[in-house]
Amino acid sequence: MPLLPGVATFLTKAAEDFYPTGDRKAHLDAEISRMREAMSNDPKPSFVFVCTHNSRRSHFTRIWAGVVQYAVTGGSSPFMMESAGTEVTACNERTVASLERTGFEVVHPGETGNPRYLCRFADEAGTAPMKLWSKTLDDAAVVRPLIAVMTCSDADQNCPIVPGALVRARITYNDPKSSDDTPEEAQTYDERSAQIAGEMHYVFSRLLA
Repeated sequence: MPLLPGVATFLTKAAEDFYPTGDRKAHLDAEISRMREAMSNDPKPSFVFVCTHNSRRSHFTRIWAGVVQYAVTGGSSPFMMESAGTEVTACNERTVASLERTGFEVVHPGETGNPRYLCRFADEAGTAPMKLWSKTLDDAAVVRPLIAVMTCSDADQNCPIVPGALVRARITYNDPKSSDDTPEEAQTYDERSAQIAGEMHYVFSRLLA
């Protein structure tokens, strides 16, 4: 099933540029093993990507994991995927802008506060866009049992127990927020998105094999 051209090109390059090596590869392999072990007890858990504010890294990881799943399976969706945080804020507008630069088609709802964006990633008619908004782990959109993928160290430390989690996988990333309102802002967000895309390609290509 065809991805949007820009999304497909970005993912292919990210999978090459950010193919894990050394200690990072060893770490990801260990987390993949832990997730596979959890899936032996429940073969179709949902995946929930967690960072403190559910505004940047958790959205990038959820989006790219979903794109990889779609690409690897030919359009099916064996795993439900969502993102969440320990606090509700909003999907940061810089995250949305980076996704648009990548080739996603994003519908802006025009709401204030915590808008719900629709993120289209595929050409296939009937393929539902992904919905992006900030939520906590007790939101109805978070389906249990789940595999919790902790994408930031703060959430990993402050949320030691995730109710309904079969396992807490630790795949953390530096926060692109450090570049906000600087000349490097767009580059930093796009590089973090590419790193996450490449590593989610590595992880989910193996989990779905």
